[in-house]
Amino acid sequence: MTDTDAGAGAPPVPGAEPGIRILAQFIRDLSFENPRAPEALRPSQDQPQIDLQVEMNARGREDGLFEVDLKLSARAGRPDGALFHVELLYGGVFQITGVPAEEMEPVLLIECPRYMFPFARRIIAEVTAEGGFPPFLLDPIDFAGVYAARKAQQDPTVGHA
Repeated sequence: MTDTDAGAGAPPVPGAEPGIRILAQFIRDLSFENPRAPEALRPSQDQPQIDLQVEMNARGREDGLFEVDLKLSARAGRPDGALFHVELLYGGVFQITGVPAEEMEPVLLIECPRYMFPFARRIIAEVTAEGGFPPFLLDPIDFAGVYAARKAQQDPTVGHA
């Protein structure tokens, strides 16, 4: 999920406010498939079924900064077949200060993706619109919930007494 040891930066200064600075955001990889165009673009009474996958990863860098990746993958289909598949790997470079090492992973995998999400959402909306569909506007994502679910998958004893 994350490699926070490398590039952990300076230890927190007592009394210093934690800080997150976004130094860069970028598309690392983008894929859009419209396998049944133009037939899939015809109006239909059937509502599309959407399957959304969310993944977050982070790693420290030698310069003390952190890279965070937000991967969003959405498949849309109707009973008569697939409509589209869009996959975005959106990256960011962050400077994080005043956060103790034991709290770094949640900051990297919850807070940083929250900052990146509106930009990734806009990219997915634009690419689906360019594909001939109404813009696919992702609902807000509970990154804390996704993080907790992934931690529970890794350690089944988490959350059990």
